[in-house]
Amino acid sequence: MYENILLPFDGSERAAEALHHAAEIAHWANATIHILFVADTTRDSVTVVENQVVDALVQEGEDIVENAEQTLHTLGSDYKSDVVQGNPAPTIVEYAERYDHDLIVMPTHGRRGVSRYLLGSVTEEVIRLASVPVLTARMQPDEQLAFPYENILIPTDGSAGGARAAEYGLSLAAALDATVHGLSIVDERSLGLDVRSSVSGQDREQTATDAVEDVVLEAETYGVTNTVRHIEHGTPVQKILDTIDSNDIDAVVMGTTGKRGTDRILLGSVAEKTVRSAPVPVITVKHNE
Repeated sequence: MYENILLPFDGSERAAEALHHAAEIAHWANATIHILFVADTTRDSVTVVENQVVDALVQEGEDIVENAEQTLHTLGSDYKSDVVQGNPAPTIVEYAERYDHDLIVMPTHGRRGVSRYLLGSVTEEVIRLASVPVLTARMQPDEQLAFPYENILIPTDGSAGGARAAEYGLSLAAALDATVHGLSIVDERSLGLDVRSSVSGQDREQTATDAVEDVVLEAETYGVTNTVRHIEHGTPVQKILDTIDSNDIDAVVMGTTGKRGTDRILLGSVAEKTVRSAPVPVITVKHNE
């Protein structure tokens, strides 16, 4: 499923832990990990050392990449590496697309300070921009993420964006022989107290049911036989987190665009909030209109 995995790397502890998870995925898929350090050109990092003009960030990046290479060598992973200059988020996205990477792996928090700021809000910008699926992990110190994934959660709102993400999640589940949990949420915050709201509520319930049924039916075409249906009422992000917790979910696959307006908003900003708060890896998949 994967041949080339891009790992933007800043040398932080959480990035190092994400590297181990990426290595597990690469071993399973027989893929090559590409370590990328982006020397942030939006920061002034040029200095003079022994009468030579030196970019301190580039030099620092070369040291950081070398340490990552040593780790991957110890783990027995195939790898390549690169240090480039640019504005981090767009540079990561352009690099992934230029070299046909199948997946970008990033933690949701990294180092901050005068030397670099690669991860954090940059991760969210990459999610918004990338046409390549992005796996994010909210790493905690000394945390080990489960792999292979046994339970994969696919939130859906029935939109084209949700369907595209569902296809990706089902493909991954089939490759891993994982159980798929289809989830659709009836967001009741916008329902009023008048008669029309009860009708609208019934419509939303049916739409949510149909969205989950679509995922279950599609699962059969991928050879995924273990499926679980979830129809929940409440705030989307909280219900996603509750479903993760109560069903031992190992990973979430969801779209970055979905339906908006009077019907519902499941994806889009919800994907970004889920990335920030989910205790398991979240793979976001962009639907290109």
